Amino acid sequence: MFEKRILAVDDDPDLQKMLDSIFRRAGYLHIRTASSGPEALRMLKEEPSDFIILDVRMPGMDGFAVLREIRRTSRIPVLMLTARGEAEDRIAGLESGADDYLAKPFLPRELLLRVQAILNRAYPEPDRRVELAASEVDLERAEAIKGGQRISLTARELLLFRKLYENAGRIVTTGILCETICGEFWQGYETTLSTHIRHLREKIEKDPSRPVSLLTVRGLGYRLVLKEEK
Repeated sequence: MFEKRILAVDDDPDLQKMLDSIFRRAGYLHIRTASSGPEALRMLKEEPSDFIILDVRMPGMDGFAVLREIRRTSRIPVLMLTARGEAEDRIAGLESGADDYLAKPFLPRELLLRVQAILNRAYPEPDRRVELAASEVDLERAEAIKGGQRISLTARELLLFRKLYENAGRIVTTGILCETICGEFWQGYETTLSTHIRHLREKIEKDPSRPVSLLTVRGLGYRLVLKEEK
């Protein structure tokens, strides 16, 4: 989910910066912003996105016109931002093919929850739980289940675990894992990676000091061992 490409379209530069900050802090890696409808359509033509946040009230080409143009060729999920109390905007957006709407001003947590819910519906994953020696990891809920207790994973812990799970049984290098949590400019973040690995082990291993599921491959990186591989 955190690797999905998000395009946020709003003519307010302060809101653009806020949206970029909200998603990057939550662990999303690929965020782009556009300040107008034509710019958004041009960017989509140059590089597809997996999710769009689209403001309704923009000068020139408004959000409804942008959405109609998108829906001519794509069913990409769209969350529309509307002014509070503008019921007509919400209805028009849903009739035009929006997946959901959110009134401004909004709480960052509510925005993230709505986006996560839409992404889960639009891009369902077949394997939601991963069995390890001493625990299970629920990918949908971002939780580890150990000894009957549910333990929340942070956004970066979930990113790391997903990358390791995608390559289960194989070595994932330190560089790839650093890039997963920090983006392309990851050099110097090896210590940060070690900290995240330690915290992840505390949540999934019976004895974090003697891991059997999340193994260190000295000088190379890490390897995830699933329960059935034992």
